[in-house]
Amino acid sequence: MNRLRLATLWLDGCSGCHMSLLDMDERLLDLSGRVDLVYGPLVDCKEFPEGVDVTCIEGAVSSRADELLLQRVRARTRLLVALGDCALTGNIPALRNVHGAERMLRTVYVERPLLNPGVPGTDLPPLNEQARPLHTVVTVDLFVPGCPPPADCIHDLLVALSEGRMPKLPLATRFGA
Repeated sequence: MNRLRLATLWLDGCSGCHMSLLDMDERLLDLSGRVDLVYGPLVDCKEFPEGVDVTCIEGAVSSRADELLLQRVRARTRLLVALGDCALTGNIPALRNVHGAERMLRTVYVERPLLNPGVPGTDLPPLNEQARPLHTVVTVDLFVPGCPPPADCIHDLLVALSEGRMPKLPLATRFGA
């Protein structure tokens, strides 16, 4: 059996979806026999590799850097999974969309009583005016709702994909679950 080449990516989100991935606990050992984790925040790999079978992406698209990375990932991935409500709808990162990025940054980093007021700018990509779900930038093959999706759902997803079948997600997931 060929092992599934799996990548994960964390865009503008809280890392809750990756925490759910880790919440599989001992089932991660079973998955290690089925998949090779080739990219993600848990892997020391600087460049997104070619020939990835599945990429699970959490978070909204919030900068031009996110857009470019997402397009590169899509071009190198056979099956792209929007993992969690931020990836599906924009969720919490998209709350700033009502007033825009600049107003949000001023409110948070300048108008509040702080020791050193000022918008951070060092080594950070400038934000787009709005945070957007993944499907507004690239084609998404599977949508896994939840904030975050339960560990059981992520496990079932990865097992099904490693066995060459599509998972039965609608019964196992829901928004905000």
